[in-house]
Parts: sequence; structure tokens; C-alpha cells
Amino acid sequence: MQAVSIALQNAGLKSRDIGLVVFANALAGRLSDQGCVRAQSWLSAAGLDQAGMVNIDNSCASGSTAIHMAYNSVRAGEAPVLVVGVEKMWTGDRNATINAIEDALSAAERPSLRATLASSASGSVFMGFNAKWANYQLAMRGTTIEEIAATAAKAHRLGVENPLAQYSTTITVEEVLQSRVVATPLTRLMCSSFTDGGAAIVLSSNRSRDWPLIRTSVLRSGTGQLEYHDRLGNTMEEALKVSGIDHKDIDVLEVHDATSAEELYALEALGFFHEGEAGRATLAGDTLPGGSAVCVNPSGGLVARGHPLAATGICQIIELVDQVTGHAGSRQQSGARIGAAVNTGGIIAGDAAATSINIVERA
Repeated sequence: MQAVSIALQNAGLKSRDIGLVVFANALAGRLSDQGCVRAQSWLSAAGLDQAGMVNIDNSCASGSTAIHMAYNSVRAGEAPVLVVGVEKMWTGDRNATINAIEDALSAAERPSLRATLASSASGSVFMGFNAKWANYQLAMRGTTIEEIAATAAKAHRLGVENPLAQYSTTITVEEVLQSRVVATPLTRLMCSSFTDGGAAIVLSSNRSRDWPLIRTSVLRSGTGQLEYHDRLGNTMEEALKVSGIDHKDIDVLEVHDATSAEELYALEALGFFHEGEAGRATLAGDTLPGGSAVCVNPSGGLVARGHPLAATGICQIIELVDQVTGHAGSRQQSGARIGAAVNTGGIIAGDAAATSINIVERA
């Protein structure tokens, strides 16, 4: 409710002005005893009686999927659309949360994946996938463990500068390397955490105000045709083609860093760096605000800002809006005009089940 109230206030709108609510949540069916009509149940006191409500569950990409649907609804002439993402992940039962997250795997694949990928330390198939990818980076792509640790330290440094971040303490590369191992080679401080959180944003076709624009919204689903990171690259190529821009035109990039190793792999898969170069650039400070390359995850990303699954894609857009309007404070990328948000959800046969890329532009 707090996020909804702030979003409406910032948009200069009342509840009665909203024509549609697109509501994202991934875990409530298992963790909050609310499998259906989540928006109607949780927003009943928000005065949105005249608005239709659509509920979205696309795992970690639920929020960005909701943005995609709202974007297309506004283009089709819908009245202002309110997009909301919320997640309650902390319940006191860690295994229950992990099981809920793993609903983002095919039920047919889940048993074999748990047997082969879920490490004893984490118990998580998704951390198993990320460890597998990280080991591949170390062995085949020229990435070093120090570069991964530096990426985690960068995330926490930026999290300190984000008043909405889950974590607000700086950490050193040495602290990252010395934290407990979750799934070799990944340590605890290289990984995102369970996060309770919510986010909301309003999309409208009203151009009387100088609001930023969503220039392009691309959503792709995979069923095993591509490897996860090839899917990222393929979707980014499509988003750039639709936008009529190139990588060099993007000033700020929010990526889905479920781990710090994945931030580096994603940057290379998306085409912002050649193989093995993202880690060196991060270690040199090039991806920080004011660095010589694209500014990456100035919000602190999933590792420091937090990863409330269904809210994450909306959090990314809010960060980009702050960046292109010059309201990002000490983490501001000077002169930011165009930003891109990359959000994925679920894994099917080694492919990203949902990949969303939203490109935001200063008005």
C-alpha cells in the first residue's frame, strides 16, 4: 500500500484515475496462502474499485512482465495503468521459501535438478545453476574469483548510497572471499538474499508532463531452444533493433545479478563487453557511476538492493527513471539519457523461461 500511495502521488493521480492494475507476485500461493486474486485481496483498501486487475506470475520476471503488459495496454489506449510488484519471502521456514522459488522450474525437471545441482550448503537448484555458470567463467572465459568478489563489493558500495537498499554496509573484496561458501566458487556475499519488498509505478500516455518514456519493451519466453545466456544476447539484440539504438547509446544498465558472477556473465552475453572483459572493467571501476563504460546496477542490484522476486523488474525501472531524470543522488550517472533493465525468471531445459528487456529514455 505504501508503494502504491507514493506512485500515485508522484504521478499526480488519484485511485479513481487508474484504468487498470497489473499486479505481480510469484510466491504467495505457497508462502502467504493466497494463490489467486492477489491484487484484489491485497489492494482492497486502495480505492481502486473502478480499475480492472490482472495478476501476473512469471517468477523473478513477474514485475518486468507486468511492465510489458502495462506498456502495451497504454499504447492500446488504456487509461493510466498502475503496475505493482510485491513479495513476502521471509516466513521463518527457509526450505519453504526455496521450494516456492523452485516452482520456477518445470515439475518434470525438478527432481533430477535437485539431485544434481542443489548443493548441500545452499539446498538451491538456482544457486547450483549459478555455481555451474561461475565455474565455466573461471575455467573458460578468463574471469577471476577476485573480479567476482570486486563485483560484489561494488554492489554493496552502491547499496550504501541507495536509501531503499536491503543492505547498506560496505564490504571489502577480502570479506567477500572469506564469507562462507554457498556453492563453490560462490560465497555468501556474492549472492542475492531473500527479500521482502514492494514497488509500484504508473504508466500513462499523457504527455502533458515531462515524464520519461519506456522506449521499448521486449519479452521473450524460452523452452530449451537456447542456453540461458544465449537467450539474454538474443533478446538484447531484438530490443536494440526495435529501439533503433546500439549498445553505446545505453548510459545505465540494470541487470539480473542473482550472483555477482552472473552480473559479469550477463554483461558479456548482452554484448556490452567481449568475453572475459567485464570482470577487468568492473575491477578497474569502469562500470561505476562516472566510469568509462556503461554504468551497471547503480541501485546496488539484486545483491545489495535486494531481490523481492516479483518487485525486482519494477525496482529496476524506478532506478532508471531516477537516473534519466537526474534524481539518483550520489549514485547518479552524469548525463544519463537512456537506460536498460534486464530481468529474467525461471529456467526451462537450461533456457531462461522469461527474459524481459525494458529501455527507458529521458523525455
